[in-house]
Amino acid sequence: MSIEFVETPDAPGAIGPYSQATVADGLVYTAGQIALDPATGHIIQGGVEAQTTRVLENLSAILRAAGSDLSQVVKTTVYLVDMNDFPAMNEVYTKAFGEHRPARATVAVAALPKGVRVEIDAIAVRTAGR
Repeated sequence: MSIEFVETPDAPGAIGPYSQATVADGLVYTAGQIALDPATGHIIQGGVEAQTTRVLENLSAILRAAGSDLSQVVKTTVYLVDMNDFPAMNEVYTKAFGEHRPARATVAVAALPKGVRVEIDAIAVRTAGR
């Protein structure tokens, strides 16, 4: 089995010893994404809605670079520092995924990198032809 490492300037670079995503056996495994603006490297301002929007934009960019997209996601994990943010996060998430409904786990965590409120990772199928 070969493993491909994915890097794109359209999403924040890894802030540790990992890749934005790896591809193995036709599946794309993304690293958890937080609300970092890839152009500035800064956390975007705003509440969990704005942060979730940026997180999903980052995930979309990584998936595109890997030959996939949100419509090919089979599983996500959402990490929230406050479960009271669930409804707002879920509204943004629902708009981003439309009618597509990947499996999902949502967990509360004590803290996330750089003080963000939400982090999401995904597993997706790589589009045929790549």
